[in-house]
Amino acid sequence: WSDPDKDIDGWGENDRGVSFTFGGDVVAKFLKKHDLDLVCRAHQVVEDGYEFFAKRRLVTIFSAPNYCGEFDNAGAMMSVDETLMCSFQILKPAEKKQRYQYGGTGQ
Repeated sequence: WSDPDKDIDGWGENDRGVSFTFGGDVVAKFLKKHDLDLVCRAHQVVEDGYEFFAKRRLVTIFSAPNYCGEFDNAGAMMSVDETLMCSFQILKPAEKKQRYQYGGTGQ
């Protein structure tokens, strides 16, 4: 898959070693060609669960909070109402619980 990159125009190489990155100009061209207002994409960790790009014409949604136990990211779900207004529900990472320690006194 390809990822947005605010620092480029057109297409570029992806740091993941597969696929490409694209700039806001690519988003604008795609939307115009297909008569769309917004691209909604997923499968890229974003810190707050969702992240806009290209003057809010593309949004990345990531629904897994604390992904793989390594990222302290929130997750998000996006809803679109009948007027095409988008809203987000944020899924915060769960608090890490202390595990019970066995073998304290030996009794």
